[in-house]
Amino acid sequence: MKNKKTYAVFGLGRYGYAVARELADNGMDVIAVDVNEETVAAASLNIPICKCADVTDPEVLEHLGIKNVDVVIIAMAENLEAAVLAATLCKEAGVTRVIVKCANEMHCKIMRRVGADEAVIPEQESGVRLASNLMSAGFIDMLSLSKDISVVEVDVKEEWSGKSLIELDLRNKYDINVVAIRRKNKVEISIDPKAPLDVSEKLIVIAHTAKLNGLTK
Repeated sequence: MKNKKTYAVFGLGRYGYAVARELADNGMDVIAVDVNEETVAAASLNIPICKCADVTDPEVLEHLGIKNVDVVIIAMAENLEAAVLAATLCKEAGVTRVIVKCANEMHCKIMRRVGADEAVIPEQESGVRLASNLMSAGFIDMLSLSKDISVVEVDVKEEWSGKSLIELDLRNKYDINVVAIRRKNKVEISIDPKAPLDVSEKLIVIAHTAKLNGLTK
């Protein structure tokens, strides 16, 4: 069974490069792709696997082994047509999660209609933050309060189900503070520490960034 996810980043402008490098720097398996040879050459200094290729060509994607990639990030907002085609081809190839960088909300709507799983606008979502969220398995979202402290929303694990916050003692075990619980898309900040948790719920916690990985083990 494959435990480690694989990533591909299409387009190595500022945003795409930031995503690819953050993933690579943290030991993730990532293929970085751009159509410009000079851009690829520069990126290859910090990203181990860089390819110069046209990702709108089905044969190229097949050669890259895109069907074996778990997550594709398409960072080509300046070329909507190419982004649409790349996203469509990736979904047809069976890629589970396709995330597309968009220039505006209209482009986001278009990308979702052609099958993109997520559409983000650079000004609202930094490349580094996106990469951090992708690597934080089990985290729904992550917001850095500072270099060392983050707010994350995390799924209630199966082994936590039926137990209360008092029983789990998450503060001592993981050094986290639960500040709210999301139940059926409603956030509740008045938490009963004796109430049993359910796997359908999500915990919103404040934690030391360096210790977040402990939550996914």
